[in-house]
Amino acid sequence: MADGGDERLRTAGSDGGAEEPAGGGMLLYVGLLALVLLAAYRLYLRWGKRSGPGGAAQQSQAAPLPRMKRRDFSLEQLREFDGTRNPRLLLAVNGKVFDVTKGSKFYGPEGPYGIFAGRDASRGLATFCLDKDALRDEYDDLSDLNAVQMESVREWEMQFKEKYDYVGRLLKPGEEPSEYTDEEDTKDHTKQE
Repeated sequence: MADGGDERLRTAGSDGGAEEPAGGGMLLYVGLLALVLLAAYRLYLRWGKRSGPGGAAQQSQAAPLPRMKRRDFSLEQLREFDGTRNPRLLLAVNGKVFDVTKGSKFYGPEGPYGIFAGRDASRGLATFCLDKDALRDEYDDLSDLNAVQMESVREWEMQFKEKYDYVGRLLKPGEEPSEYTDEEDTKDHTKQE
């Protein structure tokens, strides 16, 4: 009887029954991994290369744009850089214009902050409002903002200075643009006005 019991133990351990599920399990894992990788690749092809209206977002991702020469902008001139008419994305914060093209996933036409592209985003950032109501069609001197909101604008300005290229000033009505030299244009953009 002891021999029969030993025989059953040896048979169960050595007949390969325990090894086959392990090998079959490995094959199952490899198959599942292949399916997951295939699904990830298909998602990348579908969503990773997606472009916004007019293809402007696709163009900015395909070939990085050269650094923009420093210049000043009126509100009308700034509106050209909203990502629909021009692949370059600009926005103004506290009177300073920044090139946010490299952040097109955020500021492009399809992005969550696309409303700010080509506009003065100061009021919207200060009040944490993403509605068209936060944007003015005329120059906004921000004089009606309280101290906390103005501090918020300055903090946003500092964040944009650290992350994006400063390209110039937002002009007040009747203000003449500055003339920048090539030396000013090529100097370190972290030392902005």
